[in-house]
Amino acid sequence: MIVILTDFGHSEYLGVMKGVIYSIKKNTKIVDLSNFVTHHNIKEGAWILYKNYRYFPKNTIFLCVVDPGVGSKRQCLAVKTRNYFFVGPDNGLMHKAAFEDGFVAAVKLPVKNTSMTFHGRDVFAKAAAMLEKGVKIDKLGKQTTIKTKLDFHIEGREGEVVRIDNFSNIITNLSSLNKKSYKVKTGHFNQKLSLYKTYESAPLNKLFLIKGSSGTLEISVKNSKASKRLRLKVGDKIEIS
Repeated sequence: MIVILTDFGHSEYLGVMKGVIYSIKKNTKIVDLSNFVTHHNIKEGAWILYKNYRYFPKNTIFLCVVDPGVGSKRQCLAVKTRNYFFVGPDNGLMHKAAFEDGFVAAVKLPVKNTSMTFHGRDVFAKAAAMLEKGVKIDKLGKQTTIKTKLDFHIEGREGEVVRIDNFSNIITNLSSLNKKSYKVKTGHFNQKLSLYKTYESAPLNKLFLIKGSSGTLEISVKNSKASKRLRLKVGDKIEIS
């Protein structure tokens, strides 16, 4: 199985990557994790991968292309971990997931005679398909390691916004303290918000906190858009205490 994570949206770039995969291994099972990572937002893509890879079967190959540095000197990687494979750019996108699962090996994929603007098609899709076909990772390139690290800011109860989902919920990397209410502070917002267990139990038209499926605190508005109320974006610091 190959699972795809990109910022390609509905563009033809996603389709042609799948075409490359099917050309190499026709009966491949392909699943889209998400193709709507905010354009060029490596940190958001890293969070989605980090919090969701473990729900897939062992030996799944994650094809990850959020790559604003395409064509630069950053490495193109195929990575083997204890249970999975990850293929994509060495820009931090795969770092958290790969090391949490247990890094085993990585190879640098060759880029000679490939498009300088579309390594997703010419490098990463091909490598993922070859792994799915059963080719050993050490046959795909020279041994290397993940050089670009990525982490999510956390100091005490100050964390960061790691994702704005398609419901406009503001997802943070801060854990719950099992309290009924919290003081929420950002650069332009300082207010106490109540925690609700479900969206249904929350009041209409009011900001509230909920423990999301990733196990961290989220700011929501029932049947509305929290991100428009608070004008926050991925990477913004936030304190919830």
